[in-house]
Amino acid sequence: MHVGLGRRPVLLISALMGSLALSACSGGSGGGSDDVGPAAKVTVSPAAGTKEVKLGSPISVKADGGKLTSVEVKDEKGEKVEGKLSGDGVTWQSAGKVKPKTTYTVKAAAESDKGRKSSSTATFSTQQAPKVNKLTNTPQNGQTVGTGMPVSILFDHKIDRDKRAEVEKNFKVTSSPQVEGAWGWVTDYSGQDRLDWRPKTYWPSGTKVSVKGSLAGVNSGEGGWFARDYDYGFTIGADHKAVIDVPAHTLTMYEDGKPVGSVKGSAGSPEAPTRGGIHTVRSKNADETMDSSTIGYGNQWMLDAKWVTHMTASGTFLHSAPWNNSIGVVNNSHGCFGMTTEDAKRTYDFLPIGSTVEVKGTSSTVKTDVGNGLEVWQETWEQWQKRSALKG
Repeated sequence: MHVGLGRRPVLLISALMGSLALSACSGGSGGGSDDVGPAAKVTVSPAAGTKEVKLGSPISVKADGGKLTSVEVKDEKGEKVEGKLSGDGVTWQSAGKVKPKTTYTVKAAAESDKGRKSSSTATFSTQQAPKVNKLTNTPQNGQTVGTGMPVSILFDHKIDRDKRAEVEKNFKVTSSPQVEGAWGWVTDYSGQDRLDWRPKTYWPSGTKVSVKGSLAGVNSGEGGWFARDYDYGFTIGADHKAVIDVPAHTLTMYEDGKPVGSVKGSAGSPEAPTRGGIHTVRSKNADETMDSSTIGYGNQWMLDAKWVTHMTASGTFLHSAPWNNSIGVVNNSHGCFGMTTEDAKRTYDFLPIGSTVEVKGTSSTVKTDVGNGLEVWQETWEQWQKRSALKG
């Protein structure tokens, strides 16, 4: 990044981290002439040559007796560190903090109040993190998804509650067109910590979404430190949704808010009713073995199904059920919505990952937990906003 400083040389600004003392070497016009006075002294923090800079440290550069004219900081991979110059041109501060086990090289130049120029180069290295926290993002970079898809970030390790606000504020979602939304902390079905961002209402079809996480050098508590930044994007595809009318044994497909067809099926029995509310399609599988032991029914069945559309992580699916002779007549499943193989494929093809399926008319009183899949639409906008660590 280049910042002009009046008539002085252009200032190259990159993010710095730590505390480095730089010894100035004079150069340029006026160097060594007594009538222009001493050169400006450049100081970098952390100090030059430090081998174990403490994690969480920022990088700063200061010019005593003058102003900075350029600052460039890079790690050993050549990646630049961004930062900001103060209004008076005397100090520079990195935008982020130092990464674990990283060597930085700082190049800085300054000009004294009487025009004498100086420049310096210094390096320092940071500590190794006792534990590095990584994340898995959903959707993936470049993916096209449905209008109900949240941004979902699953962390490898725990995020301490007193660290959540710091982590959350370092994430940013932007979109074209601009869409209102909010972050919320969720406990994933796996038990891991998760941070989701959902729009206030569904995404408009065609929206381009960008997600950035400035996490390098951020402390997550017992879960360790983040070692890198994240930057990815995805696209919102066609507006496809479905509504299941449980008493009518019917799933109706909607495109742009208009019904475009329906299929018959069998929802959960009175003993195991299909969970209600608005579910988000989290994944799909063309062939799958339906194993009763995975949803708490022991070894009661082991059935092969095709065109399986997953909603909850605990086993609420849309799928073919060729073994069921009462499809569309009796609700007799263990909570899924079973269809003929042909209708299951039609539904599978119509609903992309991130689309929504609303279940109406069920006798189930169980509210699906937000972490049981991508279930952000189980809550109202007001309820969702309370999940942010930055609320209030």
